[in-house]
Amino acid sequence: MPNQDPSPAPGMVTMPVVFVSHGAPTMALDRAAGADFLRLATALPKPRAILVVSAHWLDAPATIGTRTRRELMYDFSGFPDELYRVRYGAPAASELADQLAAAVPSLARADERSWDHGVWVPLVHMYPAADVPVLQLSVPYRWQPKQLFELGRQLAPLRQQGVLVLGSGGMVHNLGRLDWGGGKAPAAWATNFEGWVRQRLETRDLDGLLAYREKAPDLQLAHPTDDHFLPLLVTAGAAAERPGSTSFPIEGFEFGSLSRLAVRFG
Repeated sequence: MPNQDPSPAPGMVTMPVVFVSHGAPTMALDRAAGADFLRLATALPKPRAILVVSAHWLDAPATIGTRTRRELMYDFSGFPDELYRVRYGAPAASELADQLAAAVPSLARADERSWDHGVWVPLVHMYPAADVPVLQLSVPYRWQPKQLFELGRQLAPLRQQGVLVLGSGGMVHNLGRLDWGGGKAPAAWATNFEGWVRQRLETRDLDGLLAYREKAPDLQLAHPTDDHFLPLLVTAGAAAERPGSTSFPIEGFEFGSLSRLAVRFG
């Protein structure tokens, strides 16, 4: 990776690393809940660019998405027509794409791949002016947790160059168990799993975090498939050398068991 010097580039601060639970696609239309994303972003230094690792692009090897501005991907169905009219016109981070491709030759390229809702749902609230260039990187779904963590380590030098590494998934994500009426308290299995992950992060028990498939309580209920959990492992890797403090700027549940937990490293 260019600029392996641990000091920030001139004029840059070391960026935190962030994981967000992006919720249902309708989160893009929810101004009240979206205000939490805006507060999170406002508390961060203004990034030069954003690299998003989204649970909705599972492709191996790790692949760089579009380096040109394209129409958004509406990778869902059955939602209100208003949702399909959402636009997010941030520039594509072409310079960052070229930098990553040169520094990590194992990365593939897929310039035709536009941003899925794991990218634009949080960003429409976090950076509503759409004035920060964006690049997406896929999650190599069949990689082992340690491999995803090491991928994050490869991205870590970007923090010293003003790049926000943003994981977008869901801390608890079981669509089959949602209470769409939203009237119930969070299920015990959901809070058990979320609480276990929080403790691993707060105590920096990275070995425990990476062994979540063997150790985490209620994993099969919290994540029948763990695609929405994997971006957290990449962000934990990106933060490992300079973790700073760990905080949870967004908390709570919606639809009974869908976690809204966000994590800020540094």
